[in-house]
Amino acid sequence: MIQVAPYLVSFVLAALASGALAQAKPERVDIGKREFEAKCASCHGVTGKGNGPVAGLLTKSATDLTLLAKRNGGVLPIARMYEVIEGGAIAAHGTRDMPVWGRELRLQAGEYYGEVPYDPEAYVRARILTLIDYVNRIQVK
Repeated sequence: MIQVAPYLVSFVLAALASGALAQAKPERVDIGKREFEAKCASCHGVTGKGNGPVAGLLTKSATDLTLLAKRNGGVLPIARMYEVIEGGAIAAHGTRDMPVWGRELRLQAGEYYGEVPYDPEAYVRARILTLIDYVNRIQVK
């Protein structure tokens, strides 16, 4: 005669263990979205439509970032976005519509890493590219 109790207990324990493992998985962090919310959403809005909480205070309207590809023949202008975000391509004198995030990111990296050797350009590039990836994902189809 088959004893059901040991099999039932084993089944219940396995089910509980698999449920616990499923719940123990950490939530995936969207670094690009986090970067966007921290650096861009105040002007461009959390949806990227240009309606952030400080947009009304700007002298020039914040760009609707969800339409970048549509306004560029269906292709996201990645190189131009990188230049604008990083800020290195601007003239030494004159006005600038948005913060120079490349400089800010270099300062952040210096504060974070301190005396530890690191590549500041790689750090900045990675942060900007994750941001561009997020903007690509919010494009209007």
